[in-house]
Amino acid sequence: MTLITTTDALDAFCQSLAGAEYITVDTEFLREKTYWPQLCLVQIAGPNGAVAIDPLAEGMDLAPLYAVMDDPAILKVFHAARQDVEIFWHLSGRIPTPLFDTQVAAMVCGFGESVGYETLVTKLAGARIDKSSRFTDWSHRPLTDRQLTYALSDVIHLRPAYEKLKRRLARSGRSHWLEEEMAILTDPRTYQVDPDSSWLRLKVRTNKPRFMAILKELAAWREREAQRRDQPRSRVLRDEALLEIAAHAPTNVDDLARTRGLGRGFAEGRQGTDVLAAVQAGLDLPDRDLPRVEPREEPPPGLQPIVELLRVLLKMKCDEHNVAAKLVASSADLEAMAADDTADVPALHGWRRELFGDDALALKHGRIALAVMDRRVRIVPVGSSLDTTTTECAET
Repeated sequence: MTLITTTDALDAFCQSLAGAEYITVDTEFLREKTYWPQLCLVQIAGPNGAVAIDPLAEGMDLAPLYAVMDDPAILKVFHAARQDVEIFWHLSGRIPTPLFDTQVAAMVCGFGESVGYETLVTKLAGARIDKSSRFTDWSHRPLTDRQLTYALSDVIHLRPAYEKLKRRLARSGRSHWLEEEMAILTDPRTYQVDPDSSWLRLKVRTNKPRFMAILKELAAWREREAQRRDQPRSRVLRDEALLEIAAHAPTNVDDLARTRGLGRGFAEGRQGTDVLAAVQAGLDLPDRDLPRVEPREEPPPGLQPIVELLRVLLKMKCDEHNVAAKLVASSADLEAMAADDTADVPALHGWRRELFGDDALALKHGRIALAVMDRRVRIVPVGSSLDTTTTECAET
């Protein structure tokens, strides 16, 4: 078992990876008390063994690791990569490439939606993971042998799992199905946080434009403040307080101090001044520039049954082709397709259209129908034996 705690040892290990076709990578981090994830451990398994890298070791420089993550000749294999990639993006400004996510590949290969690491390696590598260290404090030093064993298992067993997934993809000819998902994971925009858009994640009960303008200014201030202080948003100001301030639009310290959970100390301090400035900015915004959120329209009468028919077809086609339905179309996609034949959704492009989209449009327009035969849902061309088949099914 190897724990790397010096830059020289890290550099030597990274040089030993030259010529490797791929490496498996995982990280351990904490985020409960910070805005940005605090990297506590990096695990890598190469062709000659696995190591754990301690980024918290005194004097550690991760530059050799970043060079490996940026090496176009070495494939970086993660499981559920998004948070790990976000860490490397934040620390180095670069995204590990090329990249392969075994969770996405497992969805293509019929392992269900968002399959967990333990389930995947149990099925593909026959491994049993000791979960006792899952909720450990990875920032505490020294790390125990049990912690390191658990951490390294996340990359050791991923190697045979990846090898088997790669072979399955090659046999099925579905490797290109992953390209769109990998493009999302390697796009810097996936990890960039725009403070001016942070208000959109809040759940509100009104869409009044002036309220929205104030809320947008407040949420942007909170996001920047959380980033500056490296603290979770809720440590700066809770959502409930943000919404209440936007609703009442206080313009002075006394009014702000009446906000539940804040008090005069907050209102009279620097943050109170910033909050009042954000409120005023929202109040001063010209009517023509006010943000507007269109209310979510209810599906037109008769559309919902079409959505449900498409949902049945999606389930049938994904079962038939052994791929997770989540990867093909979402509920929102089905609603969009039910309303518009030219909806800009993934299910109407590329391999998804071949697998599901064309049949979905044919079903919508009555060119095919669904029937139950031998206890299975099947596609029946309209105008063939549909009437006879459905009658026989009804009689049985």
